[in-house]
Amino acid sequence: MLLAGGGSGGSATPVLAVAQALRRLEPSVQLLYVGTRDGPEAALAAAQDIPFRGVHAGKLRRYWDVHNLSDPPRVAQGIAESYALVRKFRPHAAVAAGGFGAVPPIVAARAFGARTLIHQQDVVPGLANRLLVPFAQRITVSLPSSLAHFPRRRTSVTGNPVREEILGARAELAYERLGLAAGVPVVVATGGGTGALGLNRLVAAAAPHLVARAQVVHLTGVGRGVPAATDSPRYRAIEFLVDEMPHLLAAATLVVSRAGMGTLTELATLRKPALVVPLPDSHQSANALTFHRLGAVEVADQAALTPEGLAQRVLGLLDDQPRREELADGLAHSMPRDAAQRIARAVLAWS
Repeated sequence: MLLAGGGSGGSATPVLAVAQALRRLEPSVQLLYVGTRDGPEAALAAAQDIPFRGVHAGKLRRYWDVHNLSDPPRVAQGIAESYALVRKFRPHAAVAAGGFGAVPPIVAARAFGARTLIHQQDVVPGLANRLLVPFAQRITVSLPSSLAHFPRRRTSVTGNPVREEILGARAELAYERLGLAAGVPVVVATGGGTGALGLNRLVAAAAPHLVARAQVVHLTGVGRGVPAATDSPRYRAIEFLVDEMPHLLAAATLVVSRAGMGTLTELATLRKPALVVPLPDSHQSANALTFHRLGAVEVADQAALTPEGLAQRVLGLLDDQPRREELADGLAHSMPRDAAQRIARAVLAWS
């Protein structure tokens, strides 16, 4: 089985969740992850002892950027590199969950004759999955609202896959491994595996207001950190976590995050209240709106948000346990927990 995609942790974690389910259902399965050369998926795959190969991939944009001229050749190069890997590995099937890193491996796998499945996490599909529809024999989606974007006969609703590490997360391990203070609320702020500079700036500037009431663990993304306005030991900026991340989320009193579906699904599994700040002018806005309508998250508009406003929203939720419980319940009931198994069974039925 070929696993594909990346460029961000959000597009890699569902694929790795399916890989875990494949191994449970068919222990003899052979796996190969093909992703980008500099994305977080290499580390995530290594944590699961899955062989990884990196190929070239061009970021797919719907707006003008000078890199739009240089990235198409990178995609073509990535397809050629992926096809060479596919010919050697000879997969029966390939699975991806979006991200620009998914395009070269899935195109190559389909050209080789492997069965292909793409999973749509977000409510509105990104450009990568739109491009991959002609190469996908089966499509799965997280939510019914996504069905309208894909050919109905090839598409089914499964929910979004969640890694075993999330299902088995233990808050006490985060306290032990990260040195968290007992009895102090834990605010986890994360922009995803590649970070979110706009959100990082807000959190770092809001930190002086937050540390008086809570300890803040700020996942900035590699090379995306910004100087914080406090030197309090209650504020900690960490670029990237792998093994400890599920336990940290389990320990969180409140999570401040982007509105990527991977993060939202993990928070739903762990039943965690969240204040989401969707990436402006992106597919995340539709995610945030959908879950807000379900009463599952609170939403803040980054363009209108100040550090003081962010602190006020966070501190207000820390002081309102009934509201946090309401949000946690709404999010927990929004997604099924067995999506990885559903997708894995569909893939194994081909082999």
